Amino acid sequence: MNKKIVGGVIGGLLLMAAVSYFLADRMVSQPPARAQRWDPSVAVPVGAVEVKRGDIDVVIRALGTVTARNTVVVKPRVDGQLLKINFQEGQTVREGDVLAEIDPRPFQAQLDQARGQLLRDEALLKNTKIDRDRYVALLSKDSIARQQVDTQEALVAQYQGAVQANRGVVDNARLQLDFTRIRAPLSGRLGLRLVDVGNMVRASDATGIVVITQTQPITAVFAIAADNIGAVMKPTRAGEVLRVEAWDRDSKNLLAVGKLLSLDNQIDTTTGTVKLKAEFDNADHSLFPNQFVNIHLRVETRRDATLAPVSAIQRGAPGTFAYVVRPEEKRVSMRLVTLGPSTAEVVAVESGLRPGDIVVVTGADRLRQNASVEFSLIDRNAPEAKPANGAGEDGAREGGRRRRGRRGDRNERAESTENTASTENAKSAENKGAAEKTEAADKATPATPSGSTDAPPAAGKAPDGAAPKARE
Repeated sequence: MNKKIVGGVIGGLLLMAAVSYFLADRMVSQPPARAQRWDPSVAVPVGAVEVKRGDIDVVIRALGTVTARNTVVVKPRVDGQLLKINFQEGQTVREGDVLAEIDPRPFQAQLDQARGQLLRDEALLKNTKIDRDRYVALLSKDSIARQQVDTQEALVAQYQGAVQANRGVVDNARLQLDFTRIRAPLSGRLGLRLVDVGNMVRASDATGIVVITQTQPITAVFAIAADNIGAVMKPTRAGEVLRVEAWDRDSKNLLAVGKLLSLDNQIDTTTGTVKLKAEFDNADHSLFPNQFVNIHLRVETRRDATLAPVSAIQRGAPGTFAYVVRPEEKRVSMRLVTLGPSTAEVVAVESGLRPGDIVVVTGADRLRQNASVEFSLIDRNAPEAKPANGAGEDGAREGGRRRRGRRGDRNERAESTENTASTENAKSAENKGAAEKTEAADKATPATPSGSTDAPPAAGKAPDGAAPKARE
């Protein structure tokens, strides 16, 4: 029994040793691939573009919010019951259009009452004037006292004042009656209706009936850095109208083109910016109040500037540079450049490049100073590249050979990895088989008492451990 236990322990240890060897062998990392050294004699295929001379706009970019030129909350000017609404939500209206009507009957009654009082006072005034003329005639004949004539003159003036007051009452009543027809104070676009027909409306209501926003023209408010104030003020003082473009959130679609309208009179000290306002015609309603837009403010146009593609500009430890191709030698030189204003495609180069230079735009990541290249001139206006000096075809063939070589190296590394894995699996299987044989031999040997000799088992009786092996 002790021998069986010892045999089991030894077999387990052997199995654990085999598993540990297998795992340790798999954890050994593959040797790193040898780094490819730079060979200056191998030409690198690149794409290049010629530096040109042209005009470029100096543009200040900012984030802006579209605001309506005017926003009015339409409110009633008299109190009464709302009888009729004459507009549709979202409708565009003109100044003076009737939007709603209030019950006019109380105001019509007030107007009629004021007119009646005016007629009464006018009749009294007419009668006092006739009496005054009669008293003046009698006074000339010395038939009445002077006091009666003076009293009549005062009475005439009194009725003249009453008539004048009644005319004012009539005008006010007529105006109140006209206020029952609520009109649009300006041309614009209506919002959602804020009150329904049949409700009592009052001049003191804060909500009003509807909101009108004037969107033609429309404005946009944006902020620029305080350092750019001089660039904006210089052309505006000279009377130049600055062009402003409104782009969508992704700066991919041009929404509207307008002009700079005004500049704020102070700088926000918390942000270091100043607010500007631009105006757009918005004839196609492309701009909407409170819409977020990207503003491009053109402050200057530089003439005859040296223009290079943005993709030709590289940045590294030396600074900002570009690779310039020497066509005769088919090599490149690294030149430090000083950049000016830029657009999405080109950048103005203030120093370092000249018109006519050929700069690398594709494949620059594999270049070094004085590297050999096979370049092809890229026409920005054409979909395909145009070979230069017959180098395009040779470069393509060389690139194909390199790609095929790299694929061969990858295949060899893959085969080596597979062979290593097969060897590891074979070793693991061999160790496992040896462990099983050792365990089986230990189980097949019977245990004997101390001092006795080993004897074969009786006929018909299986030795210890034989039955389990038969079951296996």
